[in-house]
Amino acid sequence: MGKAAQPSLLQGTLDLLVLHALQRGAMHGYAIAQTIHLLSDEVLKVEEGSLYPALWRLELDGAIAAKSGLSENNRKAKFYHITRHGQKLLAEQEATWLRLSAAVSRVLAG
Repeated sequence: MGKAAQPSLLQGTLDLLVLHALQRGAMHGYAIAQTIHLLSDEVLKVEEGSLYPALWRLELDGAIAAKSGLSENNRKAKFYHITRHGQKLLAEQEATWLRLSAAVSRVLAG
C-alpha cells in the first residue's frame, strides 16, 4: 500500500486508540504503536511524530501516567498506564466515536 493510501489519524482518534490500547496494561511507546497496528489488522500505523505528542498531551491531561522501567531488550523506557480519569475519558470518547461513525456509515449508505 502506497504512502498516499495510508489513512492518517486525527488527533482525537489517536488519543482514543492510545487509551484503548492502555486498557490492556502498562506499555512503552513502541508497544502502544504495535498494539494499535496489530489490533487494526495492520491498517493503522502510528508514527513516532504523532504518538509521543499524544502521550505527552494525555499525560498532561492526567488521562495516563508514566513510570520508568526496562523494556524487553533491557533499554530504559517510559511505561504508560491509564488513570481513573483516563478510563472516564475513554468511555466518553468511545461513545462519541460510535455515534459519529454510525452517522458517517448512514450517510455513505444513503
